[in-house]
Amino acid sequence: MSLYSSTTFMEHNSHPDYKYEMDAPTHTHDGVNPSCGDELTLTLRVEDGVIEEAAFTGHGCAISQASADIMADLITGESVEEAKCLSRLFLAMIRGEELSEDDFEDLDEAAQLRDISHMPARVKCAELAWRTLDSMLAE
Repeated sequence: MSLYSSTTFMEHNSHPDYKYEMDAPTHTHDGVNPSCGDELTLTLRVEDGVIEEAAFTGHGCAISQASADIMADLITGESVEEAKCLSRLFLAMIRGEELSEDDFEDLDEAAQLRDISHMPARVKCAELAWRTLDSMLAE
């Protein structure tokens, strides 16, 4: 099954729930994929170590946009530590590393992007939001 025939993937791309300007974010970080020009600004509202809200703005290909929306959905309501863990899992999966079935379950819809590891030119697209999250949470 192709990524582009995945209903979930296409839904996140055509109707992203998390693509909007957030009011009063506690964290903001810009991400750019210099190889293709995809850009996004990730915003989070973190309270007591929990990501209460996640959103993004920007432009890019279907993969970068859907990946950002899936990520925002996955980390909303999670602790900052859990978000870091999910990001590590996602980046390992995209690099083609072996993950357990539990890891894929933890990644939920993001696991649908696993085949991108076989498309080297698109890996950076899928990673953009996740790398932006990593950079933000490392600060």
